[in-house]
Amino acid sequence: MPVINFSKTVLDNGLRVIVHEDKSTPLVAFNVLYDVGSKDESPERTGFAHLFEHLMFGGSANIPDFDTPVQNSGGENNAFTNSDVTNFYEVLPANNLEVAMWLESDRMNCLNFSQEVLDVQKKVVVEEFKETCLNEPYGDVWHHLSAMAYQVHPYRWPTIGLVPEHVERATLEDVKEFFFRHYRPNNAIVVVSGNVREAQVQPLLEKWFGDIPPGPAAERQLPPEPPQTEMRSKVIKDAPVPMDAIFLAFRMCGRGEPEYYATDLLSDVLSNGASSRFYQRLLKDRQLFSAIDCYISGTIEPGLFIVEGKPADGVSLEKAEDAIWEELALIRKELTEETELQKVKNKVESSLLFSEMNVLNKAINLAFFELLGDAAKINKEVDAYRQVRREDLHHVANYILRKENCCRLIYRTREELKN
Repeated sequence: MPVINFSKTVLDNGLRVIVHEDKSTPLVAFNVLYDVGSKDESPERTGFAHLFEHLMFGGSANIPDFDTPVQNSGGENNAFTNSDVTNFYEVLPANNLEVAMWLESDRMNCLNFSQEVLDVQKKVVVEEFKETCLNEPYGDVWHHLSAMAYQVHPYRWPTIGLVPEHVERATLEDVKEFFFRHYRPNNAIVVVSGNVREAQVQPLLEKWFGDIPPGPAAERQLPPEPPQTEMRSKVIKDAPVPMDAIFLAFRMCGRGEPEYYATDLLSDVLSNGASSRFYQRLLKDRQLFSAIDCYISGTIEPGLFIVEGKPADGVSLEKAEDAIWEELALIRKELTEETELQKVKNKVESSLLFSEMNVLNKAINLAFFELLGDAAKINKEVDAYRQVRREDLHHVANYILRKENCCRLIYRTREELKN
């Protein structure tokens, strides 16, 4: 896999800057990652990081409209928020790089803190909460799983927040305090990736970002989650969903731990593609499920390994769940075949290779690995997956896939809603 070369500097205000030259594209990606997510909220004020993702598009000190300059420059922009980070980006022709710098530096320096903008964005976020969590089938699944899996850690609420009232009650003073605590240069990582020259980029970064004052030093002290010693279970009866569903969430390691790679490959062996175990044995051969999947949360702090399935017509929840546990017991008992493991390794390597051909993906990944401790880890991912052995999968399967380490969520649909 080609090595991704880059330079790294730190401005006087603490802003970490990474520049990657890529002459194969006419574009440049400008990515700003803030080290703040929903895990940095208080239990009484959840949903703030997601609210800020919206507020950051509501105008800043000198720029009332953020999208139009990007579009006029032939580019596109967007953002995402999760439990760990808030990320903003622009992709545009390389000769228009300074447009992105101008926009991002202005909103990093100071947002437009007006009551009108806050009221508009609060309504947007609350409506999104209602649409995706309250009115969408299985939309509340992360509320239930998070609350079961985490008792003290702030992962116990989803990124969108615990309840919409937390965002509805947000005041201007609340959002100003949150902004000037978290969205500062010393809590951010900027990546410039594309058809640029480092020697030209560095002075521009100093010009646009060098004078932005830093915020207070980060003092994140997250409470460690106590070990889980017994299965936690919740059954939602007469759920307003089209079919029954099973969710089994197992606690796993965090993103930076060595076991992460074996755990990720374990989920692939079970449910990545038509040759995976769940697909072949439970869906195709035994026809017990209409859909079944397995995936990991991938969070920086210890996360979740999730199995979800929807039983086929005429198959009871009990029979379907028993079949899942049989497969989990089998992968705990026997070593995975070498050919089976190599197949999922090849898929991961291919996926990473194609991902890194995209200038934006490289920018986002460089920022994320820098947040994990070293942007150079981007060049070590493939080797980390290659080095996973069958014994490693066996170890994590036996450590993770235990009933006492499981949070079990069941949706039993209303009879009249079944297909």
